[in-house]
Amino acid sequence: MPDQDERDDLVAPAKGRGKRPSAVLPNLNLCGDIGLKIARDGTWYYQGGPIARKPLVKLFASVLRLEEDGRYYLVTPVEKVSIAVEDLPFVAVEMRREGSGEAQRLTFVSNVDEVVTAGSEHGIGFQPGPRGGFTPYIVMRRGLKARLARPVYYELAGLAVEAQAQGSGVWSGGSFFPFPPAES
Repeated sequence: MPDQDERDDLVAPAKGRGKRPSAVLPNLNLCGDIGLKIARDGTWYYQGGPIARKPLVKLFASVLRLEEDGRYYLVTPVEKVSIAVEDLPFVAVEMRREGSGEAQRLTFVSNVDEVVTAGSEHGIGFQPGPRGGFTPYIVMRRGLKARLARPVYYELAGLAVEAQAQGSGVWSGGSFFPFPPAES
């Protein structure tokens, strides 16, 4: 593993030129499982106890990644730590609506205060639930999703309209997001 001076040399030249560091990271120290978990309700745990400091949770959330192997990790420039996620890593706890019809914009706020507006980059979708049915979600960033809290989903469902070929769904940011077909 490189020492601190070597790591600083990797980042310092980019800082001086006002240029962002490369997305390619040096060989990371994979730290394995240290007892981090995100529960279905969005609570973060460390070795079985909830993390009560929201600024710390927000810091961890800022370095959360979903890797190609389908697992979640906290990734820093020198370390990579696995984290267990019961359902989806975030929960959308608030929805704001601007406009109506096809010009409507739906903005979601997560439990870690991240804000996104549904559209082509931040899709609304439904994945099969653990006991049948579907779990509604919004894509937050880099493939990370926030499950819609029940009140947020009910608010979203109240905005549903019928589109000719696509069925029932909602508009946001110029995109139409269809709901799954009703079960028989």
